[in-house]
Amino acid sequence: MSDDHESTLGHIETEVALLMRFGEATRRATGTDEHRVLDRAAYVILRHLDSAGPQNVSALAARLNLDGSTVTRQVSALQRDGLIVRAPDPTDGRGTVISPTPAGLQRMAAVQAARTRLYGDMLADWSAEDRASLATLLGRLNHALVNRNRHR
Repeated sequence: MSDDHESTLGHIETEVALLMRFGEATRRATGTDEHRVLDRAAYVILRHLDSAGPQNVSALAARLNLDGSTVTRQVSALQRDGLIVRAPDPTDGRGTVISPTPAGLQRMAAVQAARTRLYGDMLADWSAEDRASLATLLGRLNHALVNRNRHR
């Protein structure tokens, strides 16, 4: 690898590490209740269920690149809080699928709206093209991370 290539990769590594750190700090420091009605795991699970439809725990764990037991614990907490429901799996009568409840979708939408406003404020002086480029590149990065973790 050339020095420029390694330097660029080192810069990317540093920026991703900072993004994760600052993103978490921003989430914790945001004082509005809207950001705090769901923890990060619950939010991600509900977002996925909203977009992908009912899922069994193993499919959910695979999609989120988590251990099944971790997802089972998180799903149990969501069910206890009335944010998801379990139903018989229509493709496998022995299993169950998980779906968000109206209350779960309402909380998820509140967090999503609050986060969208936050990013809108932070990126207000960026051009529409820069915001679109950032969205595209972050999507590509997440896709690459998912593919890497699937092939390990």
